[in-house]
Amino acid sequence: MYSKIAALSAIVLITASSATACSEAETVRYNLAEEADNFNCYRRITVIDCITGDTLFQMEGRASIIADTTDNQLEIITEYEKGCYNKQIIGLSDNVTYIVEDLEMTDVNEYHYYINFNPKMWLPAIPTYID
Repeated sequence: MYSKIAALSAIVLITASSATACSEAETVRYNLAEEADNFNCYRRITVIDCITGDTLFQMEGRASIIADTTDNQLEIITEYEKGCYNKQIIGLSDNVTYIVEDLEMTDVNEYHYYINFNPKMWLPAIPTYID
C-alpha cells in the first residue's frame, strides 16, 4: 500500500516539475522583455505601409512596447530623460506593420534576475487610534 502511494507521489512530482521547466531560450526571452520594460534597451521602432513600402513612423530610444490587439494599436512608452516618460500610440491596420530592433547588446542570462520596486506606488501606512 505504501509503495503504491510512494510511486504515485513520485510520478506526480516528476510530472509537475517537468511541466514547469523552462528552456534557456524562454528564460532569456523573459529576461530581455524585463530589461526592455525597465527602459534598459535602446530600440528602433519602424512602422511601414505594406502597400506602398513607405516608412510611416520611426523612432529610437529606451522603449517599452505593447501590441494591443483589442484596440489594434501599438503602445510605446519611452524614457527620454531619467524619470521622464512619454507615450506614443500608433494605429495598426491590415496594411501596416512594424519592426522593433534592439540596437544595444543587453547583458542578460538565464540565472540573473532583479526586482524593481517603484516607491511612488507604495501607499503609506497611516495609523488610526480608536478610543
